[in-house]
Amino acid sequence: MEYKFSNDVSEDTVNEKVEKKETKVYDQKPTPAFISASWSAVFIGMVSYCIGLWNATSMALNEKGYYFTILLFGLFSAVSVQKSVRDRLEGIPVTDMYYGISWFTTITSILLLVIGLWNADLELSEKGFYGMSFTLSLFAAIAVQKNTRDKKFIETSGK
Repeated sequence: MEYKFSNDVSEDTVNEKVEKKETKVYDQKPTPAFISASWSAVFIGMVSYCIGLWNATSMALNEKGYYFTILLFGLFSAVSVQKSVRDRLEGIPVTDMYYGISWFTTITSILLLVIGLWNADLELSEKGFYGMSFTLSLFAAIAVQKNTRDKKFIETSGK
C-alpha cells in the first residue's frame, strides 16, 4: 500500500490509501524442446484418433462424423478456455459470458465423448484408445496455445 499525500492539511486527503494493482509478468520463454513436444503431442493425438476412426469397420459413417466433430469441438473449446483464462490473468477484459461458455463447451465436449463411448458397440480397448487420444489432443492443444502466447508476449515485450 502507498499513501497519497497532499499539500492541503485536510484530514481526509493526507492518509488516503491508494491500492496498487499488481501485474503478473510472464517472461519465461518456453524451450524449443517443450514447444516441439507440445506440437508433436497435438499431431500424434489427432492423427491417431482420426486413423482409429478411419479404420473402424464396425462404425457407421454418421458415427465417425460424430466422433470427429467432438474432437474438433473439444480442441476449439480447450484453446478457448486457455485463452480466456490467460487473458484474465494478464488483465485483458473477458466477459463472464464468454468465459462461462468456453468452460461449458469444453466440459460438454468431454461429456459427449464419454456418453458416446459408453453407449458405443466397441471393444473396451477401442473405447480407451479414443478416450486417451482425445485427452492427449486436448491437453496438447492447451500447451501449444500457452507456448504461442508465451512466445508472443516475450517478442512484443522486447526481452
